[in-house]
Amino acid sequence: MSRQLIRGLRPLGGPPGLLPTASGRFFGGSAPELPAVQVRSTFLDFFRQKHGHLLVPSSPVRPRGDPSLLFVNAGMNQFKPIFLGTADPRSPMASYRRVVNSQKCVRAGGKHNDLDDVGRDTYHHTFFEMLGTWSFGDYFKEEACRMAWSLLTEHYGISADRLYVSYFGGDAASGLQSDEETRHIWLDMGVPPGHLLPFGLKENFWEMGDSGPCGPCTEIHYDHVGGRDAAKLVNANSPDVVEIWNLVFMQYNREADLSLRRLPQFSVDTGMGLERLVSVLQGKRSTYDTDLFTPLLHALHQRSRVAPYGGRTGSEDQDRVDLAYRVVADHIRTLSVCIADGVHPGMSGAELVLRRILRRAVRFCMEVLQAPQGTLASLVPTVTHLLGDVYPELHREADQIVDVINENEAQFLLSLQQGSRLIQRTLCRKDYKHGVFPASVAWSLHRDLGFPLDLVDLMLEDRGVQVDRQELDRIIAENHKVMSSVTCPVSQVSSEQAGADLSVMLDVLSLAELQRLGVPHTDDSLKYGYRLEKDRYEFPTCRATVLALYDGEALVSEVPEGRRCGVVLDLTCFYSEQGGQSHDRGYFTRHGLQVTPGVSSSQDVVFPVEAVLRAGGYVVHQVTAADSLETGDQVHLHLDQVHRMSCMVKHTATHLLNFALKKVLGSSVQQRGSHVSADRLRFDFTVKGSLSVSQLQQVERCVSDMVTANQIVHSQELPLQRAKSIRGLRTVDEVYPDPVRVVSVGLPASELLDHQTDRETSVELCCGTHLLRTGDIEDLVIVSERQMVKGISRVIAVTGREAARAREAGQVLSQDVDSLAARLTGSAPSSLDSAPSSLDSAQRLSKEVGVLSDAVDSTLIPQWQRSELQARLKALQRSSNTTVRKLETREAAVRAQALLEKNGRKELLVDSVETDYLSVVMKTVNQLSSVAPLSHVMLLAHQQHSGKVLCACQVPKDSPWIAASDWAVAVCRHLGGSAGGSALVAKGTGTSSDISKALRWAEQFARQKTQR
Repeated sequence: MSRQLIRGLRPLGGPPGLLPTASGRFFGGSAPELPAVQVRSTFLDFFRQKHGHLLVPSSPVRPRGDPSLLFVNAGMNQFKPIFLGTADPRSPMASYRRVVNSQKCVRAGGKHNDLDDVGRDTYHHTFFEMLGTWSFGDYFKEEACRMAWSLLTEHYGISADRLYVSYFGGDAASGLQSDEETRHIWLDMGVPPGHLLPFGLKENFWEMGDSGPCGPCTEIHYDHVGGRDAAKLVNANSPDVVEIWNLVFMQYNREADLSLRRLPQFSVDTGMGLERLVSVLQGKRSTYDTDLFTPLLHALHQRSRVAPYGGRTGSEDQDRVDLAYRVVADHIRTLSVCIADGVHPGMSGAELVLRRILRRAVRFCMEVLQAPQGTLASLVPTVTHLLGDVYPELHREADQIVDVINENEAQFLLSLQQGSRLIQRTLCRKDYKHGVFPASVAWSLHRDLGFPLDLVDLMLEDRGVQVDRQELDRIIAENHKVMSSVTCPVSQVSSEQAGADLSVMLDVLSLAELQRLGVPHTDDSLKYGYRLEKDRYEFPTCRATVLALYDGEALVSEVPEGRRCGVVLDLTCFYSEQGGQSHDRGYFTRHGLQVTPGVSSSQDVVFPVEAVLRAGGYVVHQVTAADSLETGDQVHLHLDQVHRMSCMVKHTATHLLNFALKKVLGSSVQQRGSHVSADRLRFDFTVKGSLSVSQLQQVERCVSDMVTANQIVHSQELPLQRAKSIRGLRTVDEVYPDPVRVVSVGLPASELLDHQTDRETSVELCCGTHLLRTGDIEDLVIVSERQMVKGISRVIAVTGREAARAREAGQVLSQDVDSLAARLTGSAPSSLDSAPSSLDSAQRLSKEVGVLSDAVDSTLIPQWQRSELQARLKALQRSSNTTVRKLETREAAVRAQALLEKNGRKELLVDSVETDYLSVVMKTVNQLSSVAPLSHVMLLAHQQHSGKVLCACQVPKDSPWIAASDWAVAVCRHLGGSAGGSALVAKGTGTSSDISKALRWAEQFARQKTQR
């Protein structure tokens, strides 16, 4: 029957390789092209309407709680919790069985990195859309293969003659048999044996990572040419035969010891790149020739001063114009999608990769395409037109995308100017080795100013210079080694979680075993079971039973003393790490054992809880067993109430801060991350620039008003969709449970529903633990605010006693600045002559300004006050420096005049001067040389407080006898010190108890040079 179906799909007439579809359209290029919009919708509708799949929106390209990834790079990323068995059983995700979607993906940086290939060929991209389907314990191999074949041949009209199928042919070394089941499915469907090809682990066995779910896959390949036997070109890197669809059958779990165990529930994960599929259906060899890119290429040509895009590659594209077109068209899509999802160009992680993408696009735009500044951002409307209907955030964030691109482009162009000057200064240095540019400087240009290394090479090539490549490679390797040791950015994982040993976190097989054994999910409702009694928070007692123990490899019935393990209880009052809030702290004691005389009670044995994490509805308490622990043991949970209260205070304060920022800065403010710990809170949000002093004060006042009002904090569970209808609701990109907990201030969620009130207040979806009244926050102080990247700021705040201490410290520092300012300006009421009238006092006050500046920078004080004090101190530093310079110049003039009267205008003048400041010695030398420009001048001074000898010298321009740097270095080395400078002026220090002897040596050295 299946073979008859396949035969029925073959063309009855028309040219070879063309298939009439239901609409009468022949595939192959002679008929009207299928627009990309229709290709995408056909895929989604086929699985949703014909095969009962749930359409799940694309997740943002920033991974949700997955620090192992820089970007979402595959459709399955957002479904990892299902594959790993860790999905919250209350979330919609836990009920997924058949799913379809089009996922935004970025492959740039990390394991999957296509950045360097983009532009060189006609099919690589940093951003692409992955059309995907999934079965989670529903259908398996046969249904997946049949649906894929039906869509490609019947609905898209691709000729079966042009399709080749690969499958897993087994691997003897791994003990894996050939996937004969999949092979027979394809044969039964009518795929000719010559079009069905076995491959090994590399090509046809998919793995999520070093461990975790994995399995064989089968891939469908398309022959662009047709009418031939192209079997040998499958998986041979031929541009004519390309993979279009990968069907992965997850049936194993890769263990830590690399062994494979069968999964209790099989799943299917299929993925097909939209761009490649569209190129096939539109009869194009290049994805850049499809309607996903041609509008961008046309818009780019309108702004450039070069010929239109011609599709050339390699040696045919000698001027690299077509390469530049492809780079810019690809990169503007990536930039638009990433910025819309909250990833902005920056200095680390995904942000650093995006900065590199932006700067690469700017370079090709301006250098090769000769387009004016601003061209890149001008393409954003075209991107939003092409992709905005399926990804509406592009329309919503269009202005923000344009602003971020323009600001970063301007910054890069400024960096180019700075880099050019740095290169020129380096080439003019006396120690520069002709023809070889220092690798350390090249790396600084790349790391600090964002220069692509090939751009450094180009700029040096124009000057006939090359980088010290061997040394640069060593620096790069060293940097990679350092970066590889950093597993994830701090913003994505808390310090507690980073320190937790994930080896005792339940794996997918153990989670499945718990479900098979009927172990109920942990009841953790007691974490919300606290109440206020006479203005004190009372937390519930909790006695629980050990239901399961996990030793890092498998479920066990007993754990010996000293072994680290994961403990699953029937109920708990501990809060598990989630929603940006740190997990609770505390310990267990064990109950129920008979007490032996003379032996300590089991209640005396403490099991400290090191971490509390959540997996698939089970709360896992990570402990190191202080005594043997068995399933069935009764334990008493002791919560660290001080730690919990601190977290509750910070979490409720975070909600108030979120509301205040929106109220002060406007509704465009969006949360981009947060973390709550016992000592402080961190909040990331979108804003164009750093907050002003006035804005910081307004935000703090807004929070203070809500704290002073001592409003009730309401918590209520609502159906997810109903909760999302609340006006003013603040949400973040997370998978929420259903029903979901709504936390609101001042008004219960029920009154906020259906617009029952116009009153604005803080209301968020949140699983965290909160105060019952806002007054318990006492106070909030923002102690830090800075732009992490362009357009995203990070606020750090403290509360309660820490806030009070920060305000006190701010007052003390403010008074110190007032006092110092009064002394510097001579306006202190206690002393009319306290203005600096001598160089010593001026230098001392200048140092005080520096010390006080460091204190203001490092002390925990209100950020608005820090900004004010920093501005005042900068002004005081400028004024102080000006005073010092004037006094130094005045003193140098007096010393120079005395020396001229003593020595006259000698050709060689070596003498001593009385001062404690090297700058005065230097200025005296300068003044002597200006009066006697043909003199070789060196002055030494004995610094009273340190015993050092200060040295400065200057020689006439183009002196044929001696360079100032050589003279100073020789003298200072003789005195056991060091010196540096140029051929004209130099300075240094040394040590000598007899300055007269030093003067004689310095003069004798110079005379020896002049007599040659």
